[in-house]
Amino acid sequence: MGKGGNQGEGAAEREVPMPTFSWEEIQKHNLRTDRWLVIDRKVYNITKWSTQHPGGQRVIGHYAGEDATDAFRAFHPDLEFVGKFLKPLLIGELAPEEPSQDHGKNSKIIEDFRALRKTAEDMNLFKTNHVFFLLLLAHIIALESIAWFTVFYFGNGWIPTLITAFVLATSQAQAGWLQHDYGHLSVYRKPKWNHLVHKFVIGHLKGASANWWNHRHFQHHAKPNIFHKDPDVNMLHVFVLGEWQPIEYGKKKLKYLPYNHQHEYFFLIGPPLLIPMYFQYQIIMTMIVHKNWVDLAWAISYYIRFFVTYIPFYGILGALLFLNFIRFLESHWFVWVTQMNHIVMEIDQEAYRDWFSSQLTATCNVEQSFFNDWFSGHLNFQIEHHLFPTMPRHNLHKIAPLVKSLCAKHGIEYQEKPLLRALLDIIRSLKKSGKLWLDAYLHK
Repeated sequence: MGKGGNQGEGAAEREVPMPTFSWEEIQKHNLRTDRWLVIDRKVYNITKWSTQHPGGQRVIGHYAGEDATDAFRAFHPDLEFVGKFLKPLLIGELAPEEPSQDHGKNSKIIEDFRALRKTAEDMNLFKTNHVFFLLLLAHIIALESIAWFTVFYFGNGWIPTLITAFVLATSQAQAGWLQHDYGHLSVYRKPKWNHLVHKFVIGHLKGASANWWNHRHFQHHAKPNIFHKDPDVNMLHVFVLGEWQPIEYGKKKLKYLPYNHQHEYFFLIGPPLLIPMYFQYQIIMTMIVHKNWVDLAWAISYYIRFFVTYIPFYGILGALLFLNFIRFLESHWFVWVTQMNHIVMEIDQEAYRDWFSSQLTATCNVEQSFFNDWFSGHLNFQIEHHLFPTMPRHNLHKIAPLVKSLCAKHGIEYQEKPLLRALLDIIRSLKKSGKLWLDAYLHK
């Protein structure tokens, strides 16, 4: 017994030290078939596990060869739970002489941002007011009820139909903001409850897919406005964005469309078509191709509810046209709100900035008011939402002054605009990019 005990102690003393790696070595492992990343100076091989990642393999793959500490903390409210999945993936740690950050990122900004996050936690800003979210859900259900009562009581004439369509478009837009909250795990402490309610809201109230949204939207948050990483700036050659892309297209004589007029045809193919055509097709195909049968069942429940409710008033074809008109209206709302915070900011290739700087470069805010908060689902606080995606939206305004102070300390611009200016800036930005394309196309 004693001898065995001594052998155990000796084995502990002779325990093999953990391998150490340099950033140069880690950065080589940034391929689709070979992915390492760093969290809190620990090195993880995520190559095989990335296909099982709940947020999708692309979002985690975007940090291959990099430090992902702040992104990891931003996306996961329950660090203890997700930490269990990391343990089997651990292969080593950064060599002692290596800095904690890759690509020469500003360690002082990172240190100050982490202190800010700790302050937000101490202020209980990640704590949810459940009454707030219940009221949001209640007002969506109320809008649905008002819409049905309008056509039931006043008939299916043009005026009641138009009123009903606008009420339902409002309901759909607000349900879109609400599913966004649950999708970001910002309502309940336990992720499983957020996931469940998310499927109900996006599936049964909107007829869309939670998995589709997760895989697309988390990439946007991980690498906002970065070409080939943020799907929201993949415009399929319809628009050219920022400064780098239009110049590249111009130099290569690429002219899929007359981009110098994109600020004009935006009104014809941007807001009107995104949801009723592109998103609707992409969502349905994603659920079928990836066999997301649970999401498909939730989406079918939405269509059954909608057609059972409105076919008695409009017939099958009429109800189908009515549904697409509602989505046509909602699409305008969605596009203008989501683009006013991003499309006007820097859109470029990967620059390997720290989390704080990368989010401030890609996002801007719209002034707070009761209407702006409601109209945008509190995405007028886009900066704070991107920095702290799991923070309940009713607390974003509380952290905003501290974010402004940190920006001022490090000389980082914090942009905040009136709503109308933010909307007009979308058109100005498209026009500017179009001119850059034309100049490069003609003269370079």
